[in-house]
Amino acid sequence: MSDFSIRIDDYADDSLKLPSSYSEETGKRVEKDNVTKAIKVIFVILLFCIAFEFVFYKFVSPSIKAPKVNVTGAKTYSAMEVVDLLRPMNATNWFNFDVESAVSILASVSVFDSVSVKKTFPNKIYINIVEREPVALTFVNSNGRSVAMQIDKNGVIFPEKRISTEKQSVIPIISGLPVEHMTEGMRIPSKYRPLIDQIASIRNISQKYFAAISEICVVPKEYGNYELMLIPAGSKIKVITDRSLNEDALKYMMIALDVVNSIEPDVTEIDLRYGSVSYRKR
Repeated sequence: MSDFSIRIDDYADDSLKLPSSYSEETGKRVEKDNVTKAIKVIFVILLFCIAFEFVFYKFVSPSIKAPKVNVTGAKTYSAMEVVDLLRPMNATNWFNFDVESAVSILASVSVFDSVSVKKTFPNKIYINIVEREPVALTFVNSNGRSVAMQIDKNGVIFPEKRISTEKQSVIPIISGLPVEHMTEGMRIPSKYRPLIDQIASIRNISQKYFAAISEICVVPKEYGNYELMLIPAGSKIKVITDRSLNEDALKYMMIALDVVNSIEPDVTEIDLRYGSVSYRKR
């Protein structure tokens, strides 16, 4: 028997061999896909950088700088003066600006009736102020001198500041109140609050009665009561009345002044108490 051997190489299927052109095409496609992926990665990185830069300059950067303060409602204080009041906080950026501290500082200013403070990201501070409206003026003793102070409808004393001449002419001066040693922000004694309420009500009337009165004097009586002495503007006559100050009382006073002046030119004092009119001459 003769030997018989078969070589696998002799019967290999030539169809399994890839043509050289196919290998080159596949390599180019793979290389192209790699380039596309690289471009996509670079594009995503650029988008991320742009987004990061936008967020940083839009939100982060403003937040780490001094905040922008917007002040509304202030009349006698400028926005710069309000900001200066907050400088002791040393708020160098939006993050360390403390709303409660700001409200506490501004609320301590006696001119401000109410204060609201709001933070808005990234760098805005909104401050709204309601100032006290004066209804009367009085004088207190400060460092040995008399200083004009205003009184609001709640009886709170606060400093006089930048009142227009027109507005000041209809704000009556009250003397005789026990406020010589009171400081700003304090309230006048409770028994005088009805007088302030009466003055506030009269000031809401269209007729400017207090333009005809230069001063309202509080005259103490026994047992803690008091009466009022009104001094008309441009007149040396004093008008004594009870503690009820209203529109009817002021009309009655003006009529009495006209009548008495026409009868007795040398009158120094008119008494409107007890439902009758009496007067005193020089």
